[in-house]
Amino acid sequence: MNGFPWESVIAVLGLAVPVTAALWEFFLAGRKRLGYRVQMDTSARDSATSSGPEAGVLQRMQWDGVGLHDPSVALLRIENVGWTPIVEEDYVAPANDAVGIRVRFPGRRVVGMVVTECSHTVLRDFFAPGTPGFGASDGVIRLPKVKLNRRAHYKVLAVLDRVPTFTETDFPDPEVTAGIVGGVRGGTIKRTEYYPFASRPVRWLLAVLVLVSVAQSVSTFARGEDAVAAPLDCAEGTLHLTGSTAFKLVLEQAAEQYVKTCPGARIPLSDSQFEGSVPGLDALAAAGEKDMEKNKGKAKGDEGLGNRLTFSDGPKSPGRTRLLPRPVALSLFTLVVNKDTGVQDLSLQQVRDIYAGKVTSWEDVGGEELPIQLVSRHPGSGTRTALQRQVLDDRPLPAVTTSDCRGMDLSRTNRCEVNKTETLLNTVASTRGALGYSEVGLAEAHKDVRLIRIDGYPATLEGADQGAYPYWETEIAYTYGEPPADSIAAGFLRYLANEVGKDIIRSKGHRPCSELDKPLVCRPDGS
Repeated sequence: MNGFPWESVIAVLGLAVPVTAALWEFFLAGRKRLGYRVQMDTSARDSATSSGPEAGVLQRMQWDGVGLHDPSVALLRIENVGWTPIVEEDYVAPANDAVGIRVRFPGRRVVGMVVTECSHTVLRDFFAPGTPGFGASDGVIRLPKVKLNRRAHYKVLAVLDRVPTFTETDFPDPEVTAGIVGGVRGGTIKRTEYYPFASRPVRWLLAVLVLVSVAQSVSTFARGEDAVAAPLDCAEGTLHLTGSTAFKLVLEQAAEQYVKTCPGARIPLSDSQFEGSVPGLDALAAAGEKDMEKNKGKAKGDEGLGNRLTFSDGPKSPGRTRLLPRPVALSLFTLVVNKDTGVQDLSLQQVRDIYAGKVTSWEDVGGEELPIQLVSRHPGSGTRTALQRQVLDDRPLPAVTTSDCRGMDLSRTNRCEVNKTETLLNTVASTRGALGYSEVGLAEAHKDVRLIRIDGYPATLEGADQGAYPYWETEIAYTYGEPPADSIAAGFLRYLANEVGKDIIRSKGHRPCSELDKPLVCRPDGS
């Protein structure tokens, strides 16, 4: 729906139609309205076609002992169909004329008439015998200036006979003449109708509202089934994401939703983008330096990159002065083992002894008689750095014994390295005696590895808050310099901090930094 703002027009129309209808009904058309209905107009010829002993009752009618030539009966309802009362002074007639309404029956004379029904008993006083303005002569019924409250009515039953000079087969409709001061359309009395569902104007109004609703639905589906109104953090352009494999699932889902929400945004994704925290920071620094060189001497050179973000498990290394951090989430990590090890819980000291080479068999920590095979990430992995800093007390990992994890000699302890978390999990699952580490969400989704508790505590945010679980790290988004406020990099960072972005972060087992007491530090509450 780019271009002309059709959605705004439809929304305004959807509001204007009912408002206009209400104004018309209550302030224009409804202020004073006098109406009538012809509820029955039956001739002797119509009744003769019916069966039963009462069929010819009209034909047997008489007047002064003389049979009627072609009798008929008419029933009229006079009513106040406005929303204000009608009083005697409202009738358009001279003050000395007591008649408010005249009813003429072309081609027929009035044999007799009676008021058969009043909506309230006080109305009958207007029709007492001898009341001025009430009577019939020369084929015309005269009705007085009756005071009618809102929705009040009365009915008049008339017995009629054909005028000998009238030769047409069918009688014309009754002619009702009256006027109301201040009424709509000149105040003339109008013939009304009974609608068991709704009157014609109301039906037209409903039809228009249905069309407006359909147009709004079509507009919504035209923008895509999952599309929503573009929020303020939407930006146009192409965003390149790199860095942490542990945060990959969050970034993939957030990027997919952001592109759906912001039609002008593009965020290409591939496995090669997420090679680890340090490779991602290296790529960001290189792209920023290239951009500065390209724009050397120009004003743009003083701005940061607006099209790149790198996510790192933990802080950058010293010396990267142009890379600016923005804490995004608190991430949990876990140790994982092959299911054949027979181990589910290790003390913090046992973990340190294993990685120090002091414990080389699972049997020594209560498991099976299997050599321990250490499967690690390459240097530069944020998950590996977090393991060393948070769990191993900054101690280095043992030396690599083989460059091929699939070709390890399982009769002795080995250590090998892989480049991605997914590869590490698959290797641990397929290697007897293997021990590795991973972001919690990916580890829980892998059914062929077992998560290890540390000192009896599983990898939970509550455990980290209370200082019981040590393996966690702050997920940090890095930009090269300060990106322009209207750039896609800035928009995507704001998106991760709003409610939709926070829901995505929580769904993958992380905690948004904005929910912590000190969001800029973004550490567990108890640390």
